[in-house]
This record gives sequence, C-alpha cells and structure tokens, in this order.
Amino acid sequence: MRSLYPPTVRIAIVCDNFSPHLTTKKCQRVGTWATANNVEIAYTPTNSSWLNRIEAQFTALRYFTLDGTDHASHKEQGSVIRRYIIWRNKHQADIRLCAIVTRVNIA
Repeated sequence: MRSLYPPTVRIAIVCDNFSPHLTTKKCQRVGTWATANNVEIAYTPTNSSWLNRIEAQFTALRYFTLDGTDHASHKEQGSVIRRYIIWRNKHQADIRLCAIVTRVNIA
C-alpha cells in the first residue's frame, strides 16, 4: 500500500483487537517499519468494531456471498468472493449494498 502514495502522505492502518493485530504492539519490527514509512498503526478500542469502517464491507460480503450457502470447496467459495468483489467495485451505489453498509456503520 505504501508504494501507491508518495512517502509524504501519512497512511493509517486501522487494526481491531484481533489477537494477531495486537502482536504489532510487541513486535518492534512492525513499529520500526511504520515509523520509517510514515505509517500509523491505529487500534480500535475493545468491542468497538463499528469504529473500523471496513467491517461494514465484510458484513456485506458475508451477506451476498456466504449466508445460506454450502460451497463444495474453498476454491468454489473463493471464486464466489472474487466475483462479489468485482461486482461490488462496479456497483458501489447499489441500493441493497448501501443499505447494508449504512445499517452496520450506524450500529
């Protein structure tokens, strides 16, 4: 992600309290890299995933691709998820998508 923006642009990476994310607080390697690359690692408070705006996108992905399905393999499930991402990027203003994202962001 850093290569997509000039080094003068500060990037914030939002991490929830999922245990692998918390290791960045202990592992100086990540912190050193972040400091050297003008990146901020921002942690959301415990039990507040609604502050992480990407969570609503995952809710929509689950709703459209995983709920009520029984994929025969991980490969098939991955294919469905990839097709959803392509569809989602082309239909950002879709009423159903916007309704789900708005509902989750408000909660």
